[in-house]
Amino acid sequence: MAEEEISKQLQDQVNRLQQIRTQLQMIMQQRQQVEIRLKEVDDALEELDKADAKTPIYKSVGSILLKTKGKNEVIKELNSNKETLNLRKSTLEKQEGRTKEKVSELESKVKNALNLSPANT
Repeated sequence: MAEEEISKQLQDQVNRLQQIRTQLQMIMQQRQQVEIRLKEVDDALEELDKADAKTPIYKSVGSILLKTKGKNEVIKELNSNKETLNLRKSTLEKQEGRTKEKVSELESKVKNALNLSPANT
């Protein structure tokens, strides 16, 4: 009976470990997507820096391009987006760190439980 409880408890821990690993993968993918978007914003800002004041600038809205009122307007918008993306990236990095700690902790518990299980003695 105690053996069944241990194996059920161990199985629950293994299932939880798998759920947390899946969660970690999703967080890492989200962080990578944010980093890609940040790179795109940086590239756009760099190109805007090269453009002179008379260069017409367009922005994508859905599936169309609209001419903007000016370079400064687009730069303000991109800087705002960049700030938001940096905040999101920071949040995801913290979440990723906490989730990695949970994975390590659970992996350790599962390994200890496997080493202590009667089947291994």
